[in-house]
Amino acid sequence: MKKQNGKWLFTSESVTEGHPDKVCDQISDAVLDAILESDPEARVACETFAATGMIMIAGEITTTSYVDIPSVARETLKQIGYNSSDVSFDYKTCAVMTSIDEQSPDIAQGVNDALETRGEGQLDIGAGDQGMMFGYANDDTPEYMPLPISLAHKLTMRLTEVRKSDPLSILSPDGKSQVTVEYDGPVPKRIDTVVISTQHKESATEDQIRKLVIDEVINKVIPAQLMDENTRVFINPTGRFVLGGPAGDTGLTGRKIIVDTYGGFGRHGGGCFSGKDPTKVDRSAAYAARHIAKNIVAAGLAKECEVQIAYAIGVARPVSVMIDTFGTGMIGDDKISDIVSRICDLRPAAIIRDLDLRRPIYKKTAAYGHFGREDADFTWERLDLADAFREEAGRI
Repeated sequence: MKKQNGKWLFTSESVTEGHPDKVCDQISDAVLDAILESDPEARVACETFAATGMIMIAGEITTTSYVDIPSVARETLKQIGYNSSDVSFDYKTCAVMTSIDEQSPDIAQGVNDALETRGEGQLDIGAGDQGMMFGYANDDTPEYMPLPISLAHKLTMRLTEVRKSDPLSILSPDGKSQVTVEYDGPVPKRIDTVVISTQHKESATEDQIRKLVIDEVINKVIPAQLMDENTRVFINPTGRFVLGGPAGDTGLTGRKIIVDTYGGFGRHGGGCFSGKDPTKVDRSAAYAARHIAKNIVAAGLAKECEVQIAYAIGVARPVSVMIDTFGTGMIGDDKISDIVSRICDLRPAAIIRDLDLRRPIYKKTAAYGHFGREDADFTWERLDLADAFREEAGRI
């Protein structure tokens, strides 16, 4: 993102794990994880749809394992907290339907044997589809994420922690946050607006909800020095949020792609992540692009970096790799791009190998963002390339 001069505002949102779209993302990734546990080579493209009283799971799955998909879906709903009519949805009584086929053989042949090695007896994985993927990082926060989406995620995570820590909580699983940050040039200066909408029990009053959210969520997350007398705080601005989750709105896998990434601060190629095994470059290449962008900023080569990688279906090597530091680079973007091309192998098989992606690690990525998380399984967040990038830059 090209940062503006003077003062300007930027807003990002996050949603809790009980949001209907996030419910679907988590079910899709829970199915993926269950399959990868016994068949790391499986091909999975799993989509979930949720509505009042029902879950529908469909997709293309090729695997040697057996997974009880309805049980996986119900267990996911239970863990989220949809366990009674009091929260508008019940994992025990909802309908769960499935429609699963195998991966198209036309797609599979290009993934199994990349164009570059086809007919040579040396197999390489081709990209599972065409498309472009983006990765982004900046120095707003210690985790190299934009401040608006970082705070928005921390608010929804805290909202869920508060709910789950109290068996008699007045809160229910569905919820959203939104944070508007005021920047002065490239520097975040203050919080202009905080919005939190949380599903709640019928018996809860507006005053109870407001006090709980301010005391236990906002004040625990937002640094006091970023709030001032002009910061606006909106909590459940409609005045009521009892009906939520899939009963309040339909849910669909892949409908929160901006929440999943950079809150709009960095660009997005359009493909979602959840429910897809790592041969799908929508997921694996987006993780690789974030890995590169974060390490470029951590290496001190730029204060902000965006990486685009593009593929052709069935072809292993990217058709293009673009580096944009938005004028913040210590050396030219073309030189950084050369460094990346020398150090990073961006063929799908190499990404899967280097980031160790054939593991059941995906359900926990499906809420509160895929990036900026402190979790050892999020291998694309490692700063293991920064020294090599810095060393190569020193030779220029």
